[in-house]
Amino acid sequence: MHKLAIAFSLLASPALATGLQIEVSGEANGTITIDLLEDVAPGHVERITTLAEQGAYDGVVFHRVIEGFMAQTGDVEFGKLEGGDMSRAGMGASDMPDLEAEFSDEPFERGVVGMARSQNPDSGNSQFFIMFAPATHLNGQYTVVGRVTEGMEVVDAIKRGRGQNGAVVGEPDVMTSVTVTD
Repeated sequence: MHKLAIAFSLLASPALATGLQIEVSGEANGTITIDLLEDVAPGHVERITTLAEQGAYDGVVFHRVIEGFMAQTGDVEFGKLEGGDMSRAGMGASDMPDLEAEFSDEPFERGVVGMARSQNPDSGNSQFFIMFAPATHLNGQYTVVGRVTEGMEVVDAIKRGRGQNGAVVGEPDVMTSVTVTD
């Protein structure tokens, strides 16, 4: 009975929470802490944590930032501040295959982290975005992967882009390091 009670308590205990700690420099300076929602989007969370553990996100810029909407980053192919191709930032991905969408009932609210994709719902790969404000039109259309738990003031300070697509001109803000936390 004792072994059964131990086994049940292990099954009943919540899974270890996974998160990201993102160090940002540029117009925004500081740390963003994100709680990743592995119960909502396990495949996408696994991809983000794998890339972070490999150091792929270190040195990647925020290439698309739209006032009142979101800040996008994560182009590990073209979006590196050092050695990247800023004219192509936002067009790249990792060398891993694209992911199938993991849509949920989680709403896109301020501080929510979503996976970027092309017109194809199953094209998420490495890029993600952080919401400045709610955007109900994204609900059920994009995969929610996490929520900012600390450092929203850093997100709010990220250099804004120009024009309808929010392309950042000049020196963009950069994720100097991205670390997986438990």
